[in-house]
Amino acid sequence: MFIDELTPIFKQFTSHPLSFTSGFFSGLLRLNLADDPVKSWLDQQRDSNNHTTSTDAHNGKAGGPQQISID
Repeated sequence: MFIDELTPIFKQFTSHPLSFTSGFFSGLLRLNLADDPVKSWLDQQRDSNNHTTSTDAHNGKAGGPQQISID
């Protein structure tokens, strides 16, 4: 039961270990992503890796609110 909840975290860690670790430590150290040293570094990374993934556009949030029915 507990392993099922941690499975997505382990999958993300194994697919992108550097970005996962840096995001974990930035959250742990409570770094604000809008501050200048972090923001300028993120802008540089974004410009150098100028590609988009199809999962960002199709993650269920792009279509707006959705209706569900619960029986």
